[in-house]
Amino acid sequence: MDKRLKINGQIRDFGDQLPPTLSELLKLLHIDQATVVAEVDGRIIPRTAFGQTELKDDAVIELVRFVGGG
Repeated sequence: MDKRLKINGQIRDFGDQLPPTLSELLKLLHIDQATVVAEVDGRIIPRTAFGQTELKDDAVIELVRFVGGG
């Protein structure tokens, strides 16, 4: 059975291999860690913990990116 995550309301399948950590997921999605706030299963994750935050099958992840402008 495929492993999957719900990212910003959308289900994303990862085959049989989830990214092991939030940091690895952000790399896979080409998202700069310095420009994002992340929530995993209802918990806001400090940037310093992205590399230690393990992802589980069916986790719910919300990513909010900051965009500069004026």
